[in-house]
Amino acid sequence: MVDPLASATNAEAVVTALTRRGQTIALAESLTAGMACAAIAGVPGASAVLRGGLVVYATDSKASLAGVAEATLDRHGAVSAQTATELARGARRQLGADWGIGLTGVAGPDEQEGKPVGTAYVGIAGPGGEAVLELSVPGPRWDIRVEVTRQAFAALVIEVDGQQV
Repeated sequence: MVDPLASATNAEAVVTALTRRGQTIALAESLTAGMACAAIAGVPGASAVLRGGLVVYATDSKASLAGVAEATLDRHGAVSAQTATELARGARRQLGADWGIGLTGVAGPDEQEGKPVGTAYVGIAGPGGEAVLELSVPGPRWDIRVEVTRQAFAALVIEVDGQQV
């Protein structure tokens, strides 16, 4: 049985796509604080594809654990496309995965770095390069975090199936 979080985020599609290709994934999560990794782990067969995850909620941990450049954090902030991309790259490198996802954003209740609640960035780093998705998701904290995870997984499956990134 797949757990409810895995079903709500369509984590099954991630596990299926990666298993089909014999590839792996690692995550660096700020906004979602481990939710995305837990969703993948809730799918039977996840151990074949999930390398692990870094929860980098504090800004300094984005640099120390995921390797986000201090200059990136100073220039663009913790909630930015650049940081999401570097989170994805760092997760991939640190955990030795084929694919990396970086998730950062604002779940509320207050804006952060001048960015409104619901702003999120998803970085994807893969065998052929990197991509970033900018999102604006309405709703309360939990709903924002679940929807960002769901959209990150949908984007990743498209990339894996097309091997575009």
